Amino acid sequence: MRRRGLSNTHASLGSDSLSGASMSGSSDLVSEARRYLGGNPTSRASLWCARFMNMVLQRTGHRGTGSDTASSFASYGHRVSGPHVGAIAVMSRRGGGHVGIITGVDASGNPIMISGNNRNRVREAPISRSRIYAYVMPN
Repeated sequence: MRRRGLSNTHASLGSDSLSGASMSGSSDLVSEARRYLGGNPTSRASLWCARFMNMVLQRTGHRGTGSDTASSFASYGHRVSGPHVGAIAVMSRRGGGHVGIITGVDASGNPIMISGNNRNRVREAPISRSRIYAYVMPN
């Protein structure tokens, strides 16, 4: 699948190492998050990436962290070694953190992530892999 010049390379992400149940849940997370592209489905005007992540998790039948802090996801679920499609990526950023869902990898090897509060809306865009310090899958 191509989106604005980005390639979605599920196979190279090691998705085969995930169980069928996990893959189903992973694609549910991606599908649910994509429903909100371009908007802000939360009641917050700022700092809402973690709230968006918790909302997506809840709407797909998962328990979230209950926190509005992106870093709360670093100890959530179970860690995976890299950018699996459907994994939650936790990253550092100037002035705080950010969290989103991996949807693929671009031609340069950087993860593509959908997240809330990316330029004040839900966006899907590549992120420098050096900024991500944890990948987790929901239980």
